[in-house]
Amino acid sequence: MGPILAVAGLVLGAGAVILGLRARDRASATLGALRSTHTDLEQRLRVVDAELGAMSSVLSSMEEGVLLLDGDGRTRYSNASLATHLGTVPGALEALLPLGLQEAVRHAVRDGTTAVAEVETGWGRWLRGSAKRVGDGGSILLVVRDITEPRRLDAVRRDFVTNASHELKTPVASIQAAAETIKTAAHDDPSVVPRFADRLEIEAFRLSRIVSDLLDLSRLESGADLDEEIALGTILRDEAERFERAASEAGVSLEMSVEDVPPVRGSARDLSLLIRNLVDNAIRYTRAGGRIDVALCAEPGGIVVIVTDTGLGIPSRDLPRIFERFYRVDRARSRETGGTGLGLSIVKHVVENHGGTVSVRSELGRGTTFEVRLPTEV
Repeated sequence: MGPILAVAGLVLGAGAVILGLRARDRASATLGALRSTHTDLEQRLRVVDAELGAMSSVLSSMEEGVLLLDGDGRTRYSNASLATHLGTVPGALEALLPLGLQEAVRHAVRDGTTAVAEVETGWGRWLRGSAKRVGDGGSILLVVRDITEPRRLDAVRRDFVTNASHELKTPVASIQAAAETIKTAAHDDPSVVPRFADRLEIEAFRLSRIVSDLLDLSRLESGADLDEEIALGTILRDEAERFERAASEAGVSLEMSVEDVPPVRGSARDLSLLIRNLVDNAIRYTRAGGRIDVALCAEPGGIVVIVTDTGLGIPSRDLPRIFERFYRVDRARSRETGGTGLGLSIVKHVVENHGGTVSVRSELGRGTTFEVRLPTEV
């Protein structure tokens, strides 16, 4: 029996060894699989972190404010722009101000639809908030946008249409009345026909000026082709005869001082408009016996056009608005002299299109000085 038992022991030992080797192989295989899974998870987590980072970068760089509220109305996320628009970040729905935004969120929660609100902040800004449900947990996403500038532009457009209609209506009504009077008087009282014909001509010229200025202003607001090398002194000299005639008719003395200055890159047509409107404006608001000085000189990096008059002057309260379209300090005198209320607005647009600046100093009853600075060609 001894040899048999020995053989049996050897067999059992070999089996144990084989089983041990198999177990170790299985363990090694399992460990390899776990390591592979771990590596895969790490890669997936890196991808997720990168996507979250990209999303965070996008949200943080948005001009729109973003606020995410959970189903209980608590703030889960907000970006930097939200604090800029609201002045603070609310911790919960109850702290969200202005109240119009809070009402938009409640409306979205209640009806499950997108709710929009436009509200004014305490510092003169207008905000548009859009709230909608996201996900299945009752979360609400509120996006807030600053609409102050679009509202201002809409108001400007509405005012422009209203003012333009009013300005056009006045000469049209006068032309219609004069034409009707001439038609009647041609048979009943021919002696009045010349007087009303003169009135008809004046109002037609005024209407033509308004239309011309409106077209110029519309063109300037769309930009300008600045592809010419302009000698501004030449433009002033070319306009001098027209200036002197208009000044003489108004009983105003006009002096011009034109230095040799470097050329500017721009539009000769538009720079002529600039000079013409500044001098015309000075003549219109300077009484007979007054004086107007026009000067052109160089300064480091640019040239300066200075138009000074001894006219009526501008009240300090009106100075910030004189470059607005159709704004007039003295409406009665402007209508009397045929002004359209668009000249200084045209000046401002020409200057800005040429990369320059325009400033004004005035003393009521003593006169006004306009200074235009334009960069010289590099």
